[in-house]
Amino acid sequence: MIISEQKSKEEILRDLDGKTRLFLVGCAACATACKAGGEEEIFQMQEWLLSEGREVTGSVVIDEACHIMRAGRDLRQHRDQVGEAEALLVLACGAGIQSISASTDHRVIGGLNSLFLGNIRRFGQYEEKCSLCGDCILNETAGICPVTNCAKGLLNGPCGGMEEGRCEADRELDCAWRLIFERLKKQGRKGVFRRPVPAKNWGKVRKPGRHRIR
Repeated sequence: MIISEQKSKEEILRDLDGKTRLFLVGCAACATACKAGGEEEIFQMQEWLLSEGREVTGSVVIDEACHIMRAGRDLRQHRDQVGEAEALLVLACGAGIQSISASTDHRVIGGLNSLFLGNIRRFGQYEEKCSLCGDCILNETAGICPVTNCAKGLLNGPCGGMEEGRCEADRELDCAWRLIFERLKKQGRKGVFRRPVPAKNWGKVRKPGRHRIR
C-alpha cells in the first residue's frame, strides 16, 4: 500500500491562498489505512477549514482515488457541489491526486505527501520493503530485497561497516545481507551468493510506467 501523511497546516494554508470555497476528496483505501485521508480525516479537515474562515461545499471519499474512471464517476455524482467550489483539496496519494486532476477542470490541491510503498507490520506501523525497481531478484535473496532493505542498496553482500549483524547507517536495523545469508542458510541454498551480481539496470524502470494485462 502507498504510505502517506498529511502536509503541515501551514503548507496547506499557503497552497489554499485565495481559495475560500473548497470541495474535499478522500481515499477509502491506502489513505484511510494510514489515517491520512479517510472519513475521519475529511471531517477533521472540514472542521479546521471552517475555523480558518473557509467554506466547504461538500466532500466524497472514493473507494480507490487512484482509479481514474471511478474518480471521474464519483465527482460527476457531486457535480453541483464541485461546481460551487473554487478548488478541490485532495487527501490521497500522488496517484489519487492526479486521478482527480484528470477528472476536473478545477484547481486541485494535494493535502498529503506520498512517502513509500509499504508493508504493514501492524496497525499504524509501516515498513518500506520494495522500491519498485522493475528488476526483482527476490528469488535469489530469500525474499529480502537488498535494493530497499540495505541502506546502501548493495547487491553483492554487506559493506565493511556492518558490525555484529547491524547496519552501519542505522545500528537499530539488522544488516539486510546478514538476514539474506541466514535465511538462505536455513533453506540450504546459496542463492545470490552463487554468482557476482552486476550493477543495477535502472533503465528497466520505465518512466512513466505503463502496464496492460492482456
